[in-house]
Amino acid sequence: MINQNVDFENPKTEIQCKFGEAIRELRISKLLTKSNIKGKSGKSFYEVFQFLLLLVFQNCNLYHFLNSKKQDTAFSKNTYYRFLNNASFNWVKFISLLAARVTAYFDKLTRPERVICLVLDDSVIARERSKKVELLSYVFNHVIGKTVKGFNLLTLGWTDGYSFIPVGFNMMASAKESKRIAPANTAIDKRSNGGKARKNAVLQKPEAAIQLIRNALSAGIKAGCVLMDTWFTNEPFIANILAEGLDVIGMLKDNKQRYIYKGKKYNLKQLGKLVSFHKPGDILFSIQVRTGKQNIPVKLVFVRNRNKRSEYIVLLSTDCTLSSEEIVRTYGNRWSIELFFRASKSLLDLGSEFQGLSYDMTVSSTAIVFTRYILLEWLRRKKNDDKTICELFYVCCDDIQDMELTTALRRLLELLANGLENRMISITSEVKSQLINWFVSQPAFIQALCPDFGWEV
Repeated sequence: MINQNVDFENPKTEIQCKFGEAIRELRISKLLTKSNIKGKSGKSFYEVFQFLLLLVFQNCNLYHFLNSKKQDTAFSKNTYYRFLNNASFNWVKFISLLAARVTAYFDKLTRPERVICLVLDDSVIARERSKKVELLSYVFNHVIGKTVKGFNLLTLGWTDGYSFIPVGFNMMASAKESKRIAPANTAIDKRSNGGKARKNAVLQKPEAAIQLIRNALSAGIKAGCVLMDTWFTNEPFIANILAEGLDVIGMLKDNKQRYIYKGKKYNLKQLGKLVSFHKPGDILFSIQVRTGKQNIPVKLVFVRNRNKRSEYIVLLSTDCTLSSEEIVRTYGNRWSIELFFRASKSLLDLGSEFQGLSYDMTVSSTAIVFTRYILLEWLRRKKNDDKTICELFYVCCDDIQDMELTTALRRLLELLANGLENRMISITSEVKSQLINWFVSQPAFIQALCPDFGWEV
């Protein structure tokens, strides 16, 4: 519930007003209805959604709010929990519809020749103290290098080089039943949205990722390529994405994958012997090859490690017409999803705000955090992009500054800055620096809400 009487000297009150304007401007109430997020009383669930959306800016969780002096302004506790645990709501569809509306608006602010990308990645949502959470699983956390209890949040995002918008997610349990700590609730109708979400939660990750891409495209979200890290950049998955009409730019790791060059098959290490490390600059070498099994034409770009000049990283692009510099610059935009994960966990309480036992609450709370981030990006873009003011500015102003090649190179080379042993420290430092820049670009009333914020790993 958003108050209409606004005191702009109070940042908490101002964000209620600004979020209220954004909610009305994006017609979120209609998107909720299309996603079957509605109650018998109609408007009440819309007000519940607005309350939960703004709860993080009250500096307290739902339990503390309902036991404070402000409880008279809220509904009962059971109302909120019924809303969060409702298995008929289609939260994934809601995020896709909202993202499609926002990205369509952002598309109007950029020129057609600008590269628009989808970004695919995952992040672990730990629930170490939980035992009976539905579909809770043992998942491997690459950041700390060990297996933890929780979920794997597979996320697909959209970026134009400045703004990042999450367009879909799958809160994944382990595909292996032996690694699931708690089973799914068999009382949920498999035909309902909750039943379908539970079925999708135990898919293999590549299958779930392709499903996210298809959902985004069917929702009307436009993009030219998909940016991926080394886990996803393999020949079978690349072929599946190409079948969807999108190109791929991803980072490669030295594995058994073979590439055909001048009629012979080579692995990355063998192709690396063609690289001249005496060449000046950070981009050492580029070569056009074909994948070993499905004969897919790709371009490989070798980028120097500044700290250890005998090492390099390799980027792959299925669009062989792109220059090496453009491939590096475009792939640098993949860091926007790392920023999204860090901001969502550190500032927006992703994975920690609601601790219910049902899988439906896990999904709904994640969707609420995604909505917060989308609205923050909406407000940030309107604050910083002069073309949002009126038609005259739209015609006269240049695009917002895209990521420069030097910035993209610096972020890529952070991966190899101190070698494999210190890798995660370097990545964490770089993402933290980027998150600070993102936070500083927010409107003043957003910054006033979080003068001191912590960091999640």
